[in-house]
Amino acid sequence: MKKTFVLVVLFILPIVAYLFFASGINNFGKLPVLTKEVSELSIFNTPEKLENKITILGFLGKDIALKKGNAFNLNQKIYKPFFQFKDFQFVIIVPKGTEAEVEELKKELGNLVDIQKWKFVFGNNKQIQDFYNSLDADIQLDENLGTPYVFIIDKEKSLRGRKKDEDEGTKYGFNTISVAELNNKMEDDVKIILAEYRMALKKNNAERKN
Repeated sequence: MKKTFVLVVLFILPIVAYLFFASGINNFGKLPVLTKEVSELSIFNTPEKLENKITILGFLGKDIALKKGNAFNLNQKIYKPFFQFKDFQFVIIVPKGTEAEVEELKKELGNLVDIQKWKFVFGNNKQIQDFYNSLDADIQLDENLGTPYVFIIDKEKSLRGRKKDEDEGTKYGFNTISVAELNNKMEDDVKIILAEYRMALKKNNAERKN
């Protein structure tokens, strides 16, 4: 029994991991850059950073209670499968004054999974709008400074998405209302960008050894 377990760990799991990452790269290639030079989070006077992190970026707005369903969808479908990857984080921008509602949301999310990589950043109306404008996306914030869409930001602070999406053409963000979209599109794209950085790391390590 012990020998079987050791064999599985040594041989089967690496193959499964390889297929997991290689399938995304082979099917889609690198995830296109749609916007370069997204603003840094320092605009909010916070120690949190986008640089050198793979970030899922969201904007809940002032109506936190009404957006809980969006947060739970994202938590279960995207955060839970991937949060253990190094340098992966969620950053959620929310207006000042929603601190109590955010704490309640964090408690509820924390009942399902370790939420240490959910980062909530608070800002005033102008800070949030100015920061959002740096995404240069074709999606607008609503009157409460929120949107159901979330965005993939790479370690160089570039917005990643799709240039040839079958439904939207250029796709800047992913609708957290739609479980199908999270399952069928966003999950694939997160796999691709994680695989991209993992393969780059392996290449760098191999070059150092040589």
